Amino acid sequence: MVEATKILLAMSGGTDSSMAAVMLLDQGYDVIGVTMRMWDDSSVKGDNTPTYIKDAQELASKYNFPHYVLDVREDFKKSVVCNFVDEYMSARTPNPCVLCNVAIKWKYLISFANEMNCSKIATGHYAKIVKKGDRFTIGMGDDIRKDQSYFLWGLSQEVLSRAIFPLAEIEKEDLRILAEEKGLSKIAKKKDSMEICFIEDDEYRDFLRQEIKDIDSNPGIGDFILKDGSKVGEHKGYPFYTIGQRKGLGIALGKPAYVTKIDSKTNTITLGDREDLLTKEVYVKDSNIMLYNELKDGHEVSIKIRYRTSPSLGRLYPQENGLIKIEMYEDVSAVTPGQSAVFYEEDLLVGGGIILK
Repeated sequence: MVEATKILLAMSGGTDSSMAAVMLLDQGYDVIGVTMRMWDDSSVKGDNTPTYIKDAQELASKYNFPHYVLDVREDFKKSVVCNFVDEYMSARTPNPCVLCNVAIKWKYLISFANEMNCSKIATGHYAKIVKKGDRFTIGMGDDIRKDQSYFLWGLSQEVLSRAIFPLAEIEKEDLRILAEEKGLSKIAKKKDSMEICFIEDDEYRDFLRQEIKDIDSNPGIGDFILKDGSKVGEHKGYPFYTIGQRKGLGIALGKPAYVTKIDSKTNTITLGDREDLLTKEVYVKDSNIMLYNELKDGHEVSIKIRYRTSPSLGRLYPQENGLIKIEMYEDVSAVTPGQSAVFYEEDLLVGGGIILK
């Protein structure tokens, strides 16, 4: 029998999931905490327990609810980290948080919730669960600056039907104030987590060097070229660059230069003007549509092609080969293969997909 008030909470040891636990307890839920050990950074030596796990255990002990640790490091490495490396080596720019939500986090949360007889699953995401007719979807959290709906477009209807986001209607600063009021000063003062949990100091190039020992010689140095094919300089290797990049190119052309194309086969990078990055047409693969059973041809949505960009209006055209063609009303800049294009109707998630071109 599944118990209706029993809820599994994913705990990272940070402010958000810790306060989600407190809020759920206040609402009368029977909370079971779980922390997934995905990746150990350089501060973790040997078999020592990472600090974030200790922090989650400490809170569970303080509030007297059970807490478990799932060691998913091997699967995380295979599913997320290897994909991250492979994407860069294929001249694409991945978004590992999107993949992790589908391939790791919610896969294990669903399985463990079933094992623990929990009907619901909670996380510390700043987003909302919304039901429209017979469909579940994601709504933007009230704290727009922290909204994480962009990263959740791949979730299935099964996941959405069981998910609860306690932080949906609270601002981050108000959450910190609440933590202080609860006497949880240590939690209130915790810094926000890194954007990519396995990349220290946000330096992905060093990480690629760590994972691929000969990357500086294979592929090694290649040519910067212009769109007419003329060589204008040399770069350090195509995996170290991304579409739209302007800084750190190490080349002077007398005007701003942007990465407009990356060719992994020839190890060449094409540079151009900002105008060369503009397009109205985008294709996505591996799409997931939440809000509708079927997507109609020419469906109008607002589209985000990166997490921090403002949405642009456009229309969606499903293709016979499983792709979705996006036609923007106005030009968008630096569409980057490997990133996510996410579709909205006002503050509701329609779905999303991986940018192909």
